[in-house]
Amino acid sequence: MPTKIEAKTRELCQTIIDQPEMISIRKRIDTFLSDPGARGQYEAVMSKGQALQEKQARSQPLASAEIADFEKHRDALMQNSIARGFLDAQEELHEMQHSIQKHISKTLELGRVPGEADLEEGSCGHDCGCHH
Repeated sequence: MPTKIEAKTRELCQTIIDQPEMISIRKRIDTFLSDPGARGQYEAVMSKGQALQEKQARSQPLASAEIADFEKHRDALMQNSIARGFLDAQEELHEMQHSIQKHISKTLELGRVPGEADLEEGSCGHDCGCHH
């Protein structure tokens, strides 16, 4: 039998899933996942970006042609409405997750439901990783 916290957590999860924003996010992600062209374009940009980051991490110089090639592919990706929708959906999902985590972290930290003033302090709490 689930504890009261587990039951309320499931209720929260269902509330999140039922939100119109979440439905929109899921639609854009599913549209992207079902489009091999957009997925391939995204994967190519991510791969090129990672290669540049790895090179930089090894203190190797980046050729202007490499940077220009990455920027060309990134700009083309941003012009693809399906890929752009996916990227926007990822950001919205991250913001939603961050907000939920901040509320829960503050509740645990304070021992009470946080008010607006508690949440405006600029940080989610110690070790949250957001570095506000």
